[in-house]
Amino acid sequence: MRLKSAFWVAALVRRANGAGAFAAVRRHGSDEAGAIFVKVATLDGNAALYAPALPSLDAREDTGDRLFEQRLPPGTPEPEVEERMRREFGYDADLWFVEIEDREGRHFLEIAKD
Repeated sequence: MRLKSAFWVAALVRRANGAGAFAAVRRHGSDEAGAIFVKVATLDGNAALYAPALPSLDAREDTGDRLFEQRLPPGTPEPEVEERMRREFGYDADLWFVEIEDREGRHFLEIAKD
């Protein structure tokens, strides 16, 4: 069973802020099961964008963990990340958008394996 999006996002924000980064919810999505996108800004005009990973076709066991994949790599100009998110908002009105500001570029996410 997967945690509700609202609870999972609250935990991500707390984890990032507790580690010395700054995290905030920029767009509140569906509390139950909204997709979560995470922008990591490195405070130099660049950022990365992470999105929910597609479920693996050969998944042996669904642990309920939320896995992410990199949609735009670190070093992408922030306006490009923002434009990508504007398009995503048009596709899915229930999505969450979390921004983490961290000079080290830490994302605090579990990344899906290839």
